[in-house]
Amino acid sequence: MTSALALRNYIRSSFVIAVLVMCVAGQTTFAKADPPSADGATAESDVTGTLDVYPGLEVSVLIRDPEITSPTNIDVDHRGRVWICDVVNYGPRPRAAGDRIMIVEDTDGDGHAEAVSVFYQGPDIDAAMGICVLGNRCFVTSAPNVLVLTDDDGDDRADRREFLFTKSGRPRFDHSIHSLVFGPDGRFYWNMGNTGHAVHDSDGRPVIDAFGNPVADRRHGGPYLGGMVMRFNPDRSDFEVLAHNFRNNYEQAVDSFGNVWQSDNDDDGNYGCRINYILEYGNYGYRQEFTGAGWRKPRVSQHSDVRLRHWHQNDPGVVPNFAQTGAGAPSGITVYEGDLLPEVLRNEVIYCDAGPGVVPAVKAARHGAGYRGTVVTVMKGSRDRQVRPVDVAVGPDGSLFVSDWYDFVLGWGRQADKRHGRVYRIAPIGHRAIAVPFDFTTPAGACAALRSPNGDARYRAWTALNEMQHRAEGELLKLFTSTNVRWRARALWLLCRIQGKADHYIETALSDADENIRLVALRAARQLKRDLVPLIERSAADPSPRILAECAIALRHVPPAHVPYLWARLANRYKTRDRWLLEALGIGAEGSWDECLFEWLADNPDDCAQPTGRDLIWRSRSSRTSELLSQILAEPDANPDEVRRLLRTFDFQNDDSSKLNALKAIAIGQTISDPKIFHLVRTEAFLRLAER
Repeated sequence: MTSALALRNYIRSSFVIAVLVMCVAGQTTFAKADPPSADGATAESDVTGTLDVYPGLEVSVLIRDPEITSPTNIDVDHRGRVWICDVVNYGPRPRAAGDRIMIVEDTDGDGHAEAVSVFYQGPDIDAAMGICVLGNRCFVTSAPNVLVLTDDDGDDRADRREFLFTKSGRPRFDHSIHSLVFGPDGRFYWNMGNTGHAVHDSDGRPVIDAFGNPVADRRHGGPYLGGMVMRFNPDRSDFEVLAHNFRNNYEQAVDSFGNVWQSDNDDDGNYGCRINYILEYGNYGYRQEFTGAGWRKPRVSQHSDVRLRHWHQNDPGVVPNFAQTGAGAPSGITVYEGDLLPEVLRNEVIYCDAGPGVVPAVKAARHGAGYRGTVVTVMKGSRDRQVRPVDVAVGPDGSLFVSDWYDFVLGWGRQADKRHGRVYRIAPIGHRAIAVPFDFTTPAGACAALRSPNGDARYRAWTALNEMQHRAEGELLKLFTSTNVRWRARALWLLCRIQGKADHYIETALSDADENIRLVALRAARQLKRDLVPLIERSAADPSPRILAECAIALRHVPPAHVPYLWARLANRYKTRDRWLLEALGIGAEGSWDECLFEWLADNPDDCAQPTGRDLIWRSRSSRTSELLSQILAEPDANPDEVRRLLRTFDFQNDDSSKLNALKAIAIGQTISDPKIFHLVRTEAFLRLAER
């Protein structure tokens, strides 16, 4: 970075850079204490000496230039080997043979690799920005395609190349498609930034989601805005857009309960990067929902803090942010579910931020039906501004691996340093990883692997146990009755898939003392297409706001005739200031707002003037919303902030006669005793009438 402005803004947007490297064909071995490379690279002690790390941990250089020079995304297999996207051909293409997928192995567990090999090389993976290793398959994301590279004979070289998806986004551009991950429910999770635009299958045909919509943004024939996070079965069936309206959501992670977490980048220089907790089917506010306007367009009730105004956080229908992380370039992300690292980092979201050169953990604290996050630094390149952590992954022993593409410049098809790159291991001081082979052929062995913090080990275990069906039930029950709630959740997902046992285990789990297990039960029931009505009726009395929010979201999969009654029961449990539950109720009422709100009003005719009632009206989209708003705005106790908030709601109502009549009543006939509020309300009403 060459200027103070560039340094302040971190010249970011989650881009990968291109760096010249030497090709490594086949298997290469090298000494443990590798000397400085011929181009003047620093010795390892000088590298790790520039890095600060959380107390009790140490950083070792697993591999570095010249063996690799530009690692972007990484993954770790069940044997502890690190798979690396070695990217050179981002922007200019100096390597005619194409970019590479490398396998790096530390055979004695001391944090330094002894061997590196090339799994695949080709121009079809140039500027790869995602890698996921599952069994003998390697899923590589290289816009506009997601490739599946299969090793049929076990020689660590790809034998087959297929396409999972095609025609998504701009080639070699960072706001396009990113990594896949495998969830505990047996499905794939995937995302794309705001230039991904649309998803097509392996034959180039548009993908249609479970609600009948093209998986595309509005400019390309779909209903969605900006970046999306998606979920689907391994055969691409039951494709869902879980959330939309992100800017450059670089990567997502899924924990054992099926919670999805994601990083997202702001418009450069606004200190508004964020980590999101995903409410399924939610809108995350990068652009205005109806008009598609950017966040700079002035609006009544806009947030005074640009970091929140950036994401339309004051608009009804926008899900809150889990954590605001300031300026930077958040990219790769994982949920650390191991026990090797210090307790403060366990079961927390860990991500890379290439902008300030830091690897933070975000500790999640319950906040209503959602979460708020606070940041703990795991590693930081505080004395070397070329340190650019891009991706993070977890080994089977619980070690953390981080890729560092190491450059002054981030993105825009440019790079200042074409020679260097590293992958680090973060582990307790003096830790030596001991490779313990997994036995996936027996229920006990597969359940042992299911406890692993490593994604590939869990995938192999999940696949084996799902195939075993009743033969695995006994071992899965042992795991389900353990004291580790995340292991219990992993077992429950599989118990619910045993033929003929789904209803039994869902019912059992709905009575569990731990809300996370009850949450998994509801999610498993939805995935397996069980009758949700009695489950929601039962869970509507649950004391947990998270369970109430899950029930509200599940209404999207309930026959329409049952939705209003169930929604009203859930709305009656709403407590003011729980924005997470309020947005979940909005998601559940979509398509049935009239019926839902009328049902609630029938039980609560006088509650519109109460704080909880005002919140529900503020979020609603019914044919009576405008009329109710005009009545609330005439209340004598309204304050200016509340008035502005309610006025903004008009912008989210359909352009119908009810809205027109309400605006006319406010502009012409309605009297408000406070002259300042009267002027504010009348002015905003006239502005909206003038736009018609």
